[in-house]
Amino acid sequence: MGLSQSSAIPVTAIAHYQRPALFFHPHIETIYPALLRSVVLTPYQRERIYTPDDDFLDLDWLKQGARKLIIISHGLEGNTQRAYIKGMAKIFYQQGYDILAWNYRGCSEEMNRQQRFYHSGATDDLEVVVQHALAQGYQQVSLIGFSLGGNLTLKYLGESQRDARIRSCVVFSVPMHLQSSCEQIALPANQLYARRFLKTLKEKVRAKASLRTDIDTSPLDSINSLQAFDDAYTSVLHGYRNAIDYYTQCSSVHFAESIQVPTLIVNAQNDPFLSDACYPVERMMHHPKVRLEIPAQGGHVGFTAFGKKGVFWSEERALHFVRQHD
Repeated sequence: MGLSQSSAIPVTAIAHYQRPALFFHPHIETIYPALLRSVVLTPYQRERIYTPDDDFLDLDWLKQGARKLIIISHGLEGNTQRAYIKGMAKIFYQQGYDILAWNYRGCSEEMNRQQRFYHSGATDDLEVVVQHALAQGYQQVSLIGFSLGGNLTLKYLGESQRDARIRSCVVFSVPMHLQSSCEQIALPANQLYARRFLKTLKEKVRAKASLRTDIDTSPLDSINSLQAFDDAYTSVLHGYRNAIDYYTQCSSVHFAESIQVPTLIVNAQNDPFLSDACYPVERMMHHPKVRLEIPAQGGHVGFTAFGKKGVFWSEERALHFVRQHD
């Protein structure tokens, strides 16, 4: 799982994270923070904004009059209430930043209006969020993304030159190569994750079908993998020929070399969701703006730390990198 142990990793690409002794397996590193971590955070202020296609996005703010803003993007089937989002929001808020954590279409406990949902390459929605934030008068913005949100963020930055007020980016546990990552999560050792994602994705399709007549639920019972779901729904609803076309066009590995913003990518070597193609060491080694760090441990969106008042290693690492580029 994750980067094969035989793969050569340059010393400059290795980050130092030491998991707690009890977290002796990457599945424990992945599952513990997802299910058992609790983060006490100042209540968000909810704002609903509207997209050019007459849909809506629900944004959750923490404001304290700062001129610096952190925009946080969650992972597959996540939302702004997840502990990894709240933990990241908390450390930056405590250090004087404003926070904007946003929910993708259909992820804020209310189904979105249009036929489409969200996906790994939906940078049009991220652009709506960023432009709305910049219109509030912030002098500088940093982007943080996890998993699917990390892929989305990297693709967004690599597609074209972005506003100069976007100063930095930090992403964790990023499936930079979507097809091979989908194949990785389909492995027998990862079936627990795959079944859980598939269950909630199917529920979303059924919920959408209850509101719209143009959603066909007949394929759902025969779908038994994420790639099959992407073939039948994600690709079709978002204008791609099939799952492979969607993966090819939306994989951030094809966009990272064009990024012009200081960016940190942190992918744990033992991440059970990531294939070897998600660690583009040679392509990133001499990139002037992008740093790829590969801790030996961490799992998927893990990086747990104890004895630091609830702060995880990933949150400290992100804060340090963003401050370097303020």
